[in-house]
Amino acid sequence: MDVVTVTADADSFTCNAYLALGERDVLVDAGAMPGVEDVVREHTDSLDAVVLTHQHGDHVQELDAVLDAFDADLYAYADHPRRTHEIADGDSVEIGDESFDVVHTPGHADDHVSLISDSTIFSGDVVVHDDGAFDYGSFGRTDMAGQSREVLIESIERILDRLPDSVEHMYAGHGDEFHGEVVDVIRTALERAEKREPKYPDE
Repeated sequence: MDVVTVTADADSFTCNAYLALGERDVLVDAGAMPGVEDVVREHTDSLDAVVLTHQHGDHVQELDAVLDAFDADLYAYADHPRRTHEIADGDSVEIGDESFDVVHTPGHADDHVSLISDSTIFSGDVVVHDDGAFDYGSFGRTDMAGQSREVLIESIERILDRLPDSVEHMYAGHGDEFHGEVVDVIRTALERAEKREPKYPDE
């Protein structure tokens, strides 16, 4: 499965939007970069679906543009006017060439899901490899209304419970992708989150 970060050249703040190419060409999150649909079209003429990790603005701002351009299905945990498929914890979604388990992972957002296959995790914002706070294992912010560090910790634990040891590819909503011992990165993120210290000085 080939994965392309279609928002890599963004000039403004956006999430990482990932195009997984294979049996089913699927976009994981749409991002907030104007023209993202044109970048997708550089790699495929037919987008089968968009799967949302959650509906924060930096993940969905350009969703309508993508759906309009490709008439793709929309998979989302929470309600959305253009949702065609509701996904829930324990469901399976075909992305690229692999089947991904849907894991409900709230804390950063109530509707957050992570997507796990035998080789790959799309972790959204719950756990990332690197960001402005930590390298090699960080976690989503929980200092805004409706967020919870305790719930986020439980979500990272849920990921570890359901993550096969064979997973070697981590595509997070922010920061760099990671290839290697993903389990160790996520365990490191959990240890940092469990300290319950502010992630940012003003948190």
